[in-house]
Amino acid sequence: MNNTDYQKIALGAARRERAGKIGLYVFLTLWALMVLFPFYWMLLTSVKSYSAYNSEYVPKFFTLAPTLQNYVDAFTLVPLARYFTNTIIFTLATTAMMMLVIVPAAFAFARLEFRGKNLLFTLFLSLMMIPSELVVITNFQTITNWGMRNTFWGLILPSVTSVFYIYLLKENFEQIPDELYKAAKVDGTSDLKYLLRVMIPICRPTLITITILKIIECWNSYVWPRLITDNENYFLVSNGIQAIRENGFGWSSPSR
Repeated sequence: MNNTDYQKIALGAARRERAGKIGLYVFLTLWALMVLFPFYWMLLTSVKSYSAYNSEYVPKFFTLAPTLQNYVDAFTLVPLARYFTNTIIFTLATTAMMMLVIVPAAFAFARLEFRGKNLLFTLFLSLMMIPSELVVITNFQTITNWGMRNTFWGLILPSVTSVFYIYLLKENFEQIPDELYKAAKVDGTSDLKYLLRVMIPICRPTLITITILKIIECWNSYVWPRLITDNENYFLVSNGIQAIRENGFGWSSPSR
């Protein structure tokens, strides 16, 4: 084979690689449009007037007369800003307290040695087989007896721990070589210092993942906040919006 043949082969390989990249980008673009379309439709509907929305027998994918009146009504006619504030407080406080609980617990199960550790961890794992709906009534009675209904503490306390997250973090901690722990103990490093300076930095991706999942879980909470609060001053976004719907807001609106 001469240089011309090698050039033809290289040119063909480059063309195939370019065609593959173009096909991949086209596929990813179409997939992104499919994923983002519901968000676009949500935003588009929110800037349509009530009369324009009702007059569309065939949905339109654009509007020539956008309006922000729907947002004004949402934040003035109902206490939506308060619902958002309550949800942010509940989400951040619950997530922070949960991290303070599960990180030491996972470290204890992963690195410390104490009597009954395996039995206790087995009992912890068995709790994962109990649906959360089965303990709602027990939690409700406990929080009510403690006088914490319609309080942030009543919202937060039942969610400050998670057996699944402890298990996930324990498995991640156990992947760190034991030699690091033994070397740290030889140097006189305390368990707390080893946890903060070695294990947490190494397991940062897992901790970030758990934090994100917990934030999503708290933000979407509905059953427990709906059950433990009947004062709108403590409503979250989820049950606050449902209360708005039950009161008929948005079903009928003055023409505009």
